[in-house]
Amino acid sequence: MEKIITHEDYIKANLRLEEILNLVDDNTPESDPLAIELTEVSDIIENYEEKYHPIGLPSLIEVIELRMFEMKLKKKELALLLNTSGSRISEYLSGKREITLNVARALRQKLNIDSDIILQ
Repeated sequence: MEKIITHEDYIKANLRLEEILNLVDDNTPESDPLAIELTEVSDIIENYEEKYHPIGLPSLIEVIELRMFEMKLKKKELALLLNTSGSRISEYLSGKREITLNVARALRQKLNIDSDIILQ
């Protein structure tokens, strides 16, 4: 396989990938022809998906909610962490209020949210 041009090629590549995955494992040497083909087919599929089905950055609200879930934080606890009020957190999460620079800094420092997501 060289390049996926049609959706049918994409489906064929995915089927071939499944076949290869059944034949190789973590112990397969990188120089093995199937391991090489696995890498090539994976790259071809990835390139097709990036072109025709790109996944953008998540919204800041989605990331905040994800971090709240991961850290098991309630709005009130997040408010304390970010040095703001619970009602202000609700306004941020509902989109009724823009996030301030100080809160943006706190999100970056305390929740480890990427600056690119904060600034989008």
